Amino acid sequence: MDNGDLAGPELARAVLDAAMAHRREAAARAPKRRAGTGQGSGRRLRGYSGPGPDPRDPQLFGAMLERLVKARGWEKPKAEATVFGAWGKVVGADIAAHSRPVRLEGGVLTVEAESTAWATQLRMLAATLLRQIAGEVGHNVVTRLNIHGPAAPSWSRGPRRVQGRGPRDTYG
Repeated sequence: MDNGDLAGPELARAVLDAAMAHRREAAARAPKRRAGTGQGSGRRLRGYSGPGPDPRDPQLFGAMLERLVKARGWEKPKAEATVFGAWGKVVGADIAAHSRPVRLEGGVLTVEAESTAWATQLRMLAATLLRQIAGEVGHNVVTRLNIHGPAAPSWSRGPRRVQGRGPRDTYG
C-alpha cells in the first residue's frame, strides 16, 4: 500500500489497518499457549495478577499519611507538634495534669507548671522527662527543658503605669 497520497484521517486509518494486520500475522505464527497462565510466550503479561500485595490495593490511611510525611520532610514538625498535642501521652497523665508545654524553639522546650512546688518537682525530674520525650517523639527534638512556675501578672507595664518614681508623700 502506498501511503504517499493519503493525508489526515485516511492516513491514520491506513496505519491502523497495517498495524492490525501485522498483529494478526504475528499471532498466527506464535505457538499456542495454555489459557490464563501466561506461559509459553516468553513475554511478561501486562498489569498485575494473582494474590499478594499490589500498589493498586486500598491502603491504610495511617500508612499513606506516614509516607506523605516522610516524602515531604515533615518528620521534625510532626514530632514537635506531638509534644504539644499528646502532652499527656508523652510525659504521663499525672505530670500533664499539673503542667503544660508553652513553647519549643531550637530544641528548648518551655514548660509552665501550675505552682512553684510543681515547677521545682519537674526540675528534679528534668532528665527523666527528657528521656520520656525522646522515647515518644524521637531524639534531638527536645534537647533541654526550661521549667517555670505560673505566670504572675506584671505590674511594670501597662496602660496605667506611671513612668518615673511614681507618686510620693506630698505632706513633707
